[in-house]
Amino acid sequence: MDLTGATWRKSTRSGQGECIEVADKVGGVVGVRDSKDPAGPVLTFDPRAWRIFVNFTKRP
Repeated sequence: MDLTGATWRKSTRSGQGECIEVADKVGGVVGVRDSKDPAGPVLTFDPRAWRIFVNFTKRP
C-alpha cells in the first residue's frame, strides 16, 4: 500500500519516546508506524477494526 503523502499524527496515548503515529483517511485504511522509524514498516488496518481496537484500549 502506498502511503506517500499521508498525514501522520502522534497518538495521544503514546509515552515519552515511545510514540506511534497514525494516518487515517488514506486509501480506505488506517496506517500505524513507529515515530522513531518513519521510513520503517507500516501496519495497516481496516478502519472498523481500528475503531474497535481503540475503543477497547480506552476501557478502564
